[in-house]
Amino acid sequence: MQGIYRLLDANINRAAEGLRVLEDLTRFQLGNADLTEELKKMRHLLRKSVSHLQPKLLAARDSINDLGLELSQKDNLDNKSNVQELITGNFKRTQEALRVSEESLKVAGYYQLSKIYEELRFQAYNLEKMFFSYYGQAKKRKLPETDIYCIIAEEYSLGRTNLEVVREMIEAGIKIIQYREKEKSMRDKYEECLQIRELTQKAGVTFIVNDDIALALSVKADGVHIGQKDLPLEKVRELVGEEMIIGLSVQTPDQAREGAAKGADYLGVGPIFATSTKKDASNPVGLETLAHMVQNIPIPLVAIGGIKEDNLEQLVEKGVNCLAMITEIVGSRDIKSKIASLRRAISHAKERRK
Repeated sequence: MQGIYRLLDANINRAAEGLRVLEDLTRFQLGNADLTEELKKMRHLLRKSVSHLQPKLLAARDSINDLGLELSQKDNLDNKSNVQELITGNFKRTQEALRVSEESLKVAGYYQLSKIYEELRFQAYNLEKMFFSYYGQAKKRKLPETDIYCIIAEEYSLGRTNLEVVREMIEAGIKIIQYREKEKSMRDKYEECLQIRELTQKAGVTFIVNDDIALALSVKADGVHIGQKDLPLEKVRELVGEEMIIGLSVQTPDQAREGAAKGADYLGVGPIFATSTKKDASNPVGLETLAHMVQNIPIPLVAIGGIKEDNLEQLVEKGVNCLAMITEIVGSRDIKSKIASLRRAISHAKERRK
């Protein structure tokens, strides 16, 4: 019977340890109080239900001579490369340990106690399903709710580098920055984006790469923005996964409805006004079309194209909450002052809209 108690001791510890890992993941990774509480209660019940057996379990413990440590150190079967594998591994660890404990308790003559462990095992199966449901929602990135979506373009930046511009934008409190360089070599864009990614990540700023899916993936950007002539949205989602934001440029209500239905995370609507920044820009969308999209499209919209401080009020009046600008910001001699001025104008326009 000593071997059974030793087996019980190891598996009760294994199940409790697995639950503790999952509990901390729900607390620190998901921030889900309800699921954290469920895992905590389960862990405490697991320990409390066998507290009267603790003297026998401790007496049977022989960690020094346990073959498990030597075997574990010889292989890498328990290696984890991402959070999803960590979650799955610890749920399986918990469920398997509970099953072993359940069967061992029967042999040791604790049948009623084994039924508690059986119930805990089925609870673990249910929590695994709940966990991945919450995790799937939490890991999917979303465009921050903010008023200004900044796009950098070095040719309009008055001799400043993109890195200098990004630093000023971050200091001004900007939450979204898109990289949009067409003429640079791939190597130059990659090295520049790596530095921008580092700056934005430290500042908690969402970093979007325009058009280039490979570049976005290689620098671990938060998202990629595509146009109507790029790869189909469904294919882009297949390539970048669920965690990356996908923005889609649209000009018509039909394009907007299709983009939303196919899983775009936000839509860039424009050009709203005539613009020379984009060489192949379409005809202006118009304010009434924009207003129609605001009222009928269920995902976030970002207005873009020819937006200036002196015309943004018209867009805010139509219900637009986020405005994308390039030259109005990067072409300003004092970027931080310009952003502050734009935000005052947006805020005043929203007040008048109420």
